[in-house]
Amino acid sequence: MARWLFKQEPDSYSYSDLERDGETVWDGVSNALALKHLRQAQPGDVVWFYHTGKEKAIVGEMRVVANDAGVVKVAAVRRLAKPVTLAMVKADALLADWELVRLARLSVMPVSEAQWQRVEALAAE
Repeated sequence: MARWLFKQEPDSYSYSDLERDGETVWDGVSNALALKHLRQAQPGDVVWFYHTGKEKAIVGEMRVVANDAGVVKVAAVRRLAKPVTLAMVKADALLADWELVRLARLSVMPVSEAQWQRVEALAAE
């Protein structure tokens, strides 16, 4: 099982929209590296849902339920108890080398086990 972070502008499609819909197709990715990552996502993988724009925060968890020729379908799992903001991520030494900090415009990126666990801890504080 791999771990990912997918970014979306909440004015376009928010985690609340995903909760309402249950699942959605993740599309609209045009960056070559982000597309490469998206195509690697497999059913069962877990994904952080990151709101871009004014919010800039990890707000929920999703699960990949299908990947058919690079078209990924995700389902809502849970909303985080507390959003983990980009400012919190940048201030955390354990997350300093994450693509979320280094490659800010990348919309789909891998998440290591250590990064996943640290975000979980920050959301629980």
